This record gives sequence, structure tokens and C-alpha cells, in this order.
Amino acid sequence: MRGEIDLYTAPQLRSGLVDALDDGARRLVVDMSRVEFCDSTGMSVLLSVMKRAREKDGDLELVAPKPAVRKILEVTGLDAVFTVADSSDALHAAAESSPSA
Repeated sequence: MRGEIDLYTAPQLRSGLVDALDDGARRLVVDMSRVEFCDSTGMSVLLSVMKRAREKDGDLELVAPKPAVRKILEVTGLDAVFTVADSSDALHAAAESSPSA
């Protein structure tokens, strides 16, 4: 993903993520490093796809959000809802160190 996630681009994001789930993916890792802005529509899409993934015993995780996007996550409290990592390496290290169920 890159640029802005807003009213106009959120439907494409949703479609791509839902298609991945429908194709069998359970763990979606969304690279946010090139996303400059994400509005409430974009956050809503990420939340709804995360819920759908969790219903299938999966998850949606965010990697490397830029400061502006991270601030939105913090202000809305969504940083406590999503798994957010500074890098894909950090995300992989956290996954490897957590006990499997």
C-alpha cells in the first residue's frame, strides 16, 4: 500500500484483503511504510478485515506505519487493537517468541 487510504481508495484495499482471506490467507501483514495518510474509512476497512480474519482464526497486523498514521492509531486507541510493529523483522521476532496455541 502507498499514498493515502481514504474514501476513494479504501474499497480497493478492502477488496484486496478480503480476496486474500477468501484465497486461504489467515495472517495478513499490511506494510504501512509508504502510507502517508489513513482516514476513518481506511481504519474502518482495516478493522472489518481484521475482524473477518479473526473469525477464521487469523489476524491482520500493521507494519511500519509512518508517524502521521501511527498518531491516528494512538489517538483513536487502535494501536491497542491492532498488532503494530516498527518493521517486518520485529513482527517476525514477536511471532516466533510468542507461545503457539
